[in-house]
Amino acid sequence: MFRRTFWFTTGVAAGVWATTKVNRKLAKLTPESLALQAADRAVIAGRKVKLFALDVRDGMAHREAALKDALGLNAVPPEPDRRALPEQRRLVALEQHHTYNSFTRKEDH
Repeated sequence: MFRRTFWFTTGVAAGVWATTKVNRKLAKLTPESLALQAADRAVIAGRKVKLFALDVRDGMAHREAALKDALGLNAVPPEPDRRALPEQRRLVALEQHHTYNSFTRKEDH
């Protein structure tokens, strides 16, 4: 009698366990659950891409600083003398010589 009770209880427990597992798997396969899983994975992927971009930006800044040090480009340029007048600028339009004979009215169309 004890043997039958043991195996009956074991069978009931296995049935409850299997039913629970199947119901959980089916709940994960509903359209709402799949949409939530996809959204969560998209957010995680976005965070990974953002972290990668930040790492690349930091690496670029570090490499640029190293190259500037190697080439000696980190020197601070001297400040311009505020009292001195700026150089005289020439009008570019006066320096360019256009020949208007090359244009005809036929080319305008």
